Amino acid sequence: QVQLVESGGGLGQPGGSLRLSCAASGSRFTIYVMAWYRQAPGKQRELVASISSGGNTNYADSVKGRFTISRDNDKNTVYLQMNSLKPEDTAAYYCNVVVQFGIRYWGKGTLVTVSS
Repeated sequence: QVQLVESGGGLGQPGGSLRLSCAASGSRFTIYVMAWYRQAPGKQRELVASISSGGNTNYADSVKGRFTISRDNDKNTVYLQMNSLKPEDTAAYYCNVVVQFGIRYWGKGTLVTVSS
């Protein structure tokens, strides 16, 4: 079993920055992929960014050039640096990890609101 704890959400201003963190804990697991998803009110959950154990990254077109995903394998932590925030970035952001046998775990989510 893997537990994910997200932090760093809150209110951001248009053009501003926020940084999300997600720490994984548990026993006997190896994390292969770490990712951030988001879900805005009335919309489906979508992939924001992912990073493999080797550091390969993938971004949604809507956040390319503005968001950066990174991970600290020693701390089992993934980060999402969000710059140049837009109101349409407002959503609940969820951490997701893929471990052995393709098993996925989800965090409970952290709310990001972008408003002036």
